[in-house]
Order: sequence, then structure tokens, then C-alpha cells
Amino acid sequence: MRKISLFIATSLDGYIAKPNDDLSFLKLVEKEDEDYGYKEFTDTIDTLIIGRKTYDYVLKEIGSSHYDNGQRDVYVITRNQRPNVGRTTFYTGKLTDLVEQLKSEKGKNIYCDGGAEVINELLKNDLIDEFIISVVPVLLGNGTRLFKDGRPEQILEFVKVKTFETGLTQLHYKRKK
Repeated sequence: MRKISLFIATSLDGYIAKPNDDLSFLKLVEKEDEDYGYKEFTDTIDTLIIGRKTYDYVLKEIGSSHYDNGQRDVYVITRNQRPNVGRTTFYTGKLTDLVEQLKSEKGKNIYCDGGAEVINELLKNDLIDEFIISVVPVLLGNGTRLFKDGRPEQILEFVKVKTFETGLTQLHYKRKK
């Protein structure tokens, strides 16, 4: 059975972006030849679910090849119909239906790369199986919260924690069955 993994960075006070979707705080822990396990993680996935705002930001800052590299299917969760681009599908249906369909198919794991709306919709429906959360040593004080209110309580099982020279700490949990 395929699992859905969240691999995301947050500030110590729980924000994944500053106001206006500003991700500049991530530069605080940028270090040459350090990807914080990202490549190792993405080798375990072949499908990506991402919110439209996060997708547009990455498109603008990094380019489309970051997501659509020909190696995986990308589902951009959006309210507006757009034509597919390569292996990128702009999905306007119910997120829970998409996840149910993807989990029933054969393949590697599924990566949820945000944003907050998508993550919290998955959490409301208890659909995230694994949490890999990198905590950046900064208190932002304001912005987009990783975990919004109004979700059911979920007990997680500790897998491991890893610390890095930059001060980043990576927490790894899985959903308790």
C-alpha cells in the first residue's frame, strides 16, 4: 500500500511561510552540498501532490523541472481548470477522491509538498502516513501556519530525529496505526 509523506520545512514557531507566501527564511539554512535528505526521500516517491500557490511559487523561483522532471506524476490541487503540462495534472476534484485513487494504484510513495490548505485537508481526513518536518531555527512570529486549527487529534509514532550543523533539526514521525 502506497503511503503519503509530508516532507516540509517550518520555523520553530510553526510557520511554513512568512506573510505574502515569503519563503526567504529557508535561506538561513542553505548550505552547499546539503539537501537535508531531500534526494534520498524523493527517490522513494513517484507521485507528488501540491497546492497551486506552492506550485506557482516554485515555478517562479526554481522552474518547472523541480517538480516535473519526467520521473513522477504531479497533481496540482487547484480550483481553476488548466490544461495538463507533461506529467503535471491540474486537479479540481475532491482531494480525498484523488488520494483514494492514488493509494489504490501500484507505485512508489506519494509526496505532499504543501501548501497549508492541502496539508490540512489531508490531516482532517487522517490521510498523511509519514511526517518529515525540518525545523529551521527562527521564530517568524507571523505567516502561514503549518498546522491549522479544526483538525482531529492524531497520535504519532516517533521514527527518528536528525540534527544538522546549520541548526536545522529534522523530525520524522509516522501515523500510529
